[in-house]
Amino acid sequence: MALTIALRVLPTNQLPTKLLSRFEPPLPFTYIGNRKLLSLSSTALLCSLKYTGESVLNAYDIAVNLREKKTPVIGGFHSPVEKDMLRVLWRGSQPITIVLARSLENMRLPRAYRQPLEEGRLLLLSPFAEGRPRPTKEMSAYRNLVVGALAEKILIIHASPGGMLEAQCAQFLEWGKPVYTLAHEANARLIEQGVKPICSLNDL
Repeated sequence: MALTIALRVLPTNQLPTKLLSRFEPPLPFTYIGNRKLLSLSSTALLCSLKYTGESVLNAYDIAVNLREKKTPVIGGFHSPVEKDMLRVLWRGSQPITIVLARSLENMRLPRAYRQPLEEGRLLLLSPFAEGRPRPTKEMSAYRNLVVGALAEKILIIHASPGGMLEAQCAQFLEWGKPVYTLAHEANARLIEQGVKPICSLNDL
């Protein structure tokens, strides 16, 4: 049976309180998939575009662990490390929410999305209006804030020193979110900010 892809509108007043208590989006969200995933306690996975070799190895192990535990996850899954983690997670059965840094209209869905959509374990969410088909730096930054606001806890695989994600960690901490990062020398600046270092997922 063919999968019917329906693009729906989620008015701002129907967004989760955990998002609205941090900021009020100016536009309704659009989504494809299972909106009930918004009520789950999801772990956010975020990583800068630039990364270390050690981060890649650890990211794979983390993704496998999350997959085996069936932990709900949320992220943009746009950076190379995030994409690698998503490929691991597809082989599991845990719920996945992908927040896009573009509008959903006219988006060609990758084949890998189809089965999770059929199984009701995937939600594609966009906070952007129609006619914005390409991510920009500003849209990516806003997307990350939405991810952080919706997550129960946030795991930063790596944040480039002085980069956008490192700066956003301060906002996540100000919101009172539990924010974690890998206990690497490369993440020393995050740890100095107050991000909690972990050696394994058991520390989350």
